[in-house]
Amino acid sequence: MVSSIVDEISKAQEPAIGLRAGSAARSLVSGFFAATAWSGVAALTELWPDRPESDSAIAGVRFAVLQRLQRLAPWLLALALFMAAWEAVTAKLGLLPLPFFPPPQAIVEALIEDWGQLVAGIFASLRLLTAGYFLGATVGFVTGVAIGWSRLASYWIHPMLRFIGPLPATAWLPLAFFVFPSSFSASIFLIALATGFPVAVLTWSGVAGVNSTYYDVARTLGANQRFLVLKVAIPAAMPHVFVGLFMGLGNSFAVLVVAEMLGVKAGLGWYLQWAQGWAAYANMYAALLIMAFLCSALITLLFRLRDRLLSWQKGLVRW
Repeated sequence: MVSSIVDEISKAQEPAIGLRAGSAARSLVSGFFAATAWSGVAALTELWPDRPESDSAIAGVRFAVLQRLQRLAPWLLALALFMAAWEAVTAKLGLLPLPFFPPPQAIVEALIEDWGQLVAGIFASLRLLTAGYFLGATVGFVTGVAIGWSRLASYWIHPMLRFIGPLPATAWLPLAFFVFPSSFSASIFLIALATGFPVAVLTWSGVAGVNSTYYDVARTLGANQRFLVLKVAIPAAMPHVFVGLFMGLGNSFAVLVVAEMLGVKAGLGWYLQWAQGWAAYANMYAALLIMAFLCSALITLLFRLRDRLLSWQKGLVRW
């Protein structure tokens, strides 16, 4: 009885054992072919010589890198000397008092330890700066074109611009935080005000200074007022517009720090105030370094945009 049951179980397991054996064989064959394929790839890479163009391309890249390093070599040397002098007068000789002047390694440690909060501050500051800067640049550009083109707009807007524009944007802090419903919107208004004035003035100057011959030629060819504004006045005034944008970017960064110190609860300006309140001067210098790099990166992007939009000027003016 027992032997018959064992025989039945054995017969039932035979197909499963056969399936396992077949699967194992197929796995071995697949693994063999995969290993052979990768061996072929390795042999192809090692034994087949590269074309000469590849070597020249690599040499060209290396030459470009070396040329760039050679151009940056004086700055790298000056930076090394500055870091050595900074380390000597702070950590080694103690000529500058702690904690107001921390050594370089303390700032690096602050960057590493508080990196998460600094990244959050970068995004918060960029959000506020982007909203205020683009709003101010747009309003300033439209205002400048209107003043430079229309005598009626110049009659009504120009006096207000001369009255409001020279006042520093930070002077409007109490009124802005009282009028606007939130500190975020008030900060956007202040940044836009700091950006809009130089953009408006320089756009107005560019439009008003366009050579009248351009208009005469366009009118002779049948251009209407809209064409004269969009295709003649604005393109000719773009160099002045970009000067205003550069000036507005610097002003907006200054107002951004002040606005974040007084109003908002996040951002690099808020972080500066927090670090100063806790006497964490290494963290404060770390935030200042990040702000400097951020401003430099935005200016570089603006230069790239100018070079792209005003590529037709490269043969006419000195860049």
